[in-house]
Amino acid sequence: MEKLKMQTADMAERNVELLGQMFPNCLTETINADGKLVRAIDFDKLRQELACEVVEGAEERYQFTWPDKRAAIRLANAPTNKTLRPCREESVDFDNTENLYIEGDNLEVLKLLRENYLGKVKMIYIDPPYNTGNDFVYNDDFAQGKAEFEAQSGLFDEEGRRMADPMVQNTESNGRFHTDWLNMIYPRLKVAKDLLSDDGVIFISIDDNEVRNLKNICDEVFGEHNFVGLVSIKGNPRGRQSSTYLAQVHDFLLVYRKSSLLQLRGFDISDEDIKKRFNKSDENGAYEEWELRKRGAGSRRIDVPSLYYPIYYSTQTHIISTVKFNEADVEITPKLSDGTDGRWRWSKEKVEADKSKLYVRKNTKGVYNIFERKELSEKSTQLAPTIWDYAEVNTELGTKLVRALFDGRAFFDFPKPVGLLSRILKLIPCKDFTILDFFSGSATTAHAVMQLNAEDGGNRKFIMVQLPELTDEKSEAYKAGYKNICEIGKERIRRAGKKIKEENASKEGIERLDVGFRVLKLDESNMADVYYTPAETPIQTTLAFDALVDNIREGRTAEDLLFQVLPECNLPLSSKIETREIHGKKVFVVEDGYLMACFDKDINEAVITAIAKEKPYYFVMCDRSIATDNVADNFDQIFNAYSKETVRRIL
Repeated sequence: MEKLKMQTADMAERNVELLGQMFPNCLTETINADGKLVRAIDFDKLRQELACEVVEGAEERYQFTWPDKRAAIRLANAPTNKTLRPCREESVDFDNTENLYIEGDNLEVLKLLRENYLGKVKMIYIDPPYNTGNDFVYNDDFAQGKAEFEAQSGLFDEEGRRMADPMVQNTESNGRFHTDWLNMIYPRLKVAKDLLSDDGVIFISIDDNEVRNLKNICDEVFGEHNFVGLVSIKGNPRGRQSSTYLAQVHDFLLVYRKSSLLQLRGFDISDEDIKKRFNKSDENGAYEEWELRKRGAGSRRIDVPSLYYPIYYSTQTHIISTVKFNEADVEITPKLSDGTDGRWRWSKEKVEADKSKLYVRKNTKGVYNIFERKELSEKSTQLAPTIWDYAEVNTELGTKLVRALFDGRAFFDFPKPVGLLSRILKLIPCKDFTILDFFSGSATTAHAVMQLNAEDGGNRKFIMVQLPELTDEKSEAYKAGYKNICEIGKERIRRAGKKIKEENASKEGIERLDVGFRVLKLDESNMADVYYTPAETPIQTTLAFDALVDNIREGRTAEDLLFQVLPECNLPLSSKIETREIHGKKVFVVEDGYLMACFDKDINEAVITAIAKEKPYYFVMCDRSIATDNVADNFDQIFNAYSKETVRRIL
């Protein structure tokens, strides 16, 4: 049986493989820094293959860079051996929920999610540190408690002097003020892009401090052509009076798509807008008129020549057509206000197909104009504007809601209001998709998902990721028993879910509303070091001989192992998991038998035979779980007899 890797993909190695497939003549071998023979790309040959013009070195060119950018790229591509361990006691409805709450450094978590959520996330929303000088600055080796982390991750040099501390403020006096923030955000966005579906979109909240740099990064990661817009959010109508010169009333929402496949729904038209816009009526009801001639940018004939053509109108029959039937028909062409040629909004084909929606009116100057009759429908929407001046996006509402959930106590400064996230969620034209927030903070995103699902019967699923940043010992949160931000976020989801169900108790189907979540916590691999480097790990460095035999890190459960196996079997972390007892052994059955796994010891032929008869797509077990050599010899024969197609893997 083939051994599972139990680590994420090395993206740099994968890129070398892809380039090798495209340009096999550029693939070579070399000796790396560790003295090992490795595959590599011959850039001299690749240069010849790509173009006659190659820019390199100090030659002037347009680019966006900063110190350590190369290191940030390498960090995004580097694999990880870490795992996500389930925590049932902190979860809600663990066995049935499709929602996830993940504790840990989000860069490591994103790499793990990339294994089984590649291209499966429809929407990402994040509210990263704004780099105001008071924000928590992520250290990309941070995945432990502060004391342990300091002891193990090189915070001190050889002489005992403190180096980079991930738990200190990033003040402007720091010469790396922008660099540290860029190094933090860049690899996370680079990995996050891989999670987005082809029709996916990312929304990023940010303020003035880094909005320019963030856009430059997103232009590079997602492509400048995938920029959707920059929205100003009027979150503080009174303005921040602490500002030096101008009272800042807004933050920004930066929006990028994965590709041109993105579709956004737009906002529902308010009653006030309906009265203003749909101000005409006839026997068929209220409507508004849109001139068929294109206005604004791109309205000239030369912009889209194919959309300049004559349309003919019969004053006798009132028929509109792209074909002239009678000499008396009036020829109408699109003209700009200066008399030059313009263009239509519709093609000839669309005019012929939807001519019933068009009508002609002559103005006071005797000029004929063509208009589209746009009716008011139940789902009438309008494009979302780039300025959101709505009552529900006011930051104060976010604070009030959290206070209400926690009996009047304030545990977060300026949490995002649910109304803001609800507006963002409503832009997605479907109700069944996955939302990822890897700076989840106060868990507003999870709250908004549950609330909107309750309102419209949707089946949106959330994945929250948050670093367990310690709360200040002087804070209200700490005094209330919440030692880190994750504890507050999880409790908020619990309380919000309960309240939403209570407020919608009379609603049909509310019992099916998913207000649960699986808690997973980032940790070191379940596998001992010898698993990854057996030739380099002396027996004396292991805890015991059994650790070498079993390859399993001490203290890990069978369910821990299962959750590290799921990504390699391309199964989501929210997969349905059942347990069965087969001949005295505990067997996991995932997604109705797509995967079966048994990590018990002394597995005999009866167990193997029973599992093989179930015909799972995957079967996974531990390397040393088989009871006897005889059982090992017959293992493949048993599966070949009952389920030859089953993919068998070992730890």
